Amino acid sequence: MINPIEILGLAAAVLTTAAFLPQVYKTWKTKSTDSLSLSMLFIFVSGVLCWLVYGFLIDSLPIILANFVTAISGFVLLYFKYRYKK
Repeated sequence: MINPIEILGLAAAVLTTAAFLPQVYKTWKTKSTDSLSLSMLFIFVSGVLCWLVYGFLIDSLPIILANFVTAISGFVLLYFKYRYKK
């Protein structure tokens, strides 16, 4: 059974990851990345990848899941930034 602290961590992971998904969807629908800073995306994805490695090192499922999904979202936005550039 998962303890209450892990449940809190999973809830935080779901909320913070879900908060990022509307930006991915909006960018996909509008095909506009003008408002996205490329340097911010690189820094953000780098930080998320560090959190992901950290999650594996401490064996924390909430950190691993949240940062895995967020890393994918970040890479998708980087792809959109490249694909939809003007």
